[in-house]
Amino acid sequence: MTTLRAVVTGASSGIGAATVRQLREAGWDVVAVARRAEKLRALAEETGASYVVTDVTDDESVAAMAAEVLSGGPVHALVANAGGAIGTDTIAEAKVDDWRAMYEVNVLGVLRCVTALLPALEESGRGDIVVLSSTAGHIAYEGGGGYVAAKHGSHTIAATLRLELAGKPVRVIEIAPGMVRTEEFSRKRLGSQDAADKVYEGVEHPLTAEDCADAITWTLTRPHHFNVDLMVIRPLAQAAQHKVARNQGL
Repeated sequence: MTTLRAVVTGASSGIGAATVRQLREAGWDVVAVARRAEKLRALAEETGASYVVTDVTDDESVAAMAAEVLSGGPVHALVANAGGAIGTDTIAEAKVDDWRAMYEVNVLGVLRCVTALLPALEESGRGDIVVLSSTAGHIAYEGGGGYVAAKHGSHTIAATLRLELAGKPVRVIEIAPGMVRTEEFSRKRLGSQDAADKVYEGVEHPLTAEDCADAITWTLTRPHHFNVDLMVIRPLAQAAQHKVARNQGL
């Protein structure tokens, strides 16, 4: 039986790192991809994954990553997880540089990795592309314009790819999480741990990185004729983007 091999971007923390762990537990060979060498090295020592230090916003870095990955054998899955948000400015107060940075990682980062690895995914005979978008890629909200626009872009990449690859042996899967509490996402977006903690204040059991990784791993381990076009996942407390139950006692 052929051992399946996956590339996971944004793998140095959060959902990406959890996905590396769970795919390794499921018996996959995994190449962890991110910018932070020390975190990747520690993850590799923990899980037995290999890693390639890569900046998905840089064409040459992604090309070098793909060359190194493909020199090690076939690739059966790309988990395009690298992404992020910056700030909560309104459109009227938006900073173009922040929007550009979000577009680079959430949209063009996905595009670079897909185009670099797609020929190998097709050649494998049972390829998978998992795009980590967000509920922000489907529903707008105040103060999220730049991130919403970028995640709509990643959603559109997945939807268009699925049409363009019809009849080819590559599934295109989109996972769109709602409220997820990871160690870095909100802190990086808002600039402090205190501000990040307020996002989840009173919310019983927000999703975790492990929850998202479980969804990713489940979709990848279905029989290959079974395609999950779109999976929207939220904590029970979040009924919609704008409707979150908060318990003041928590």
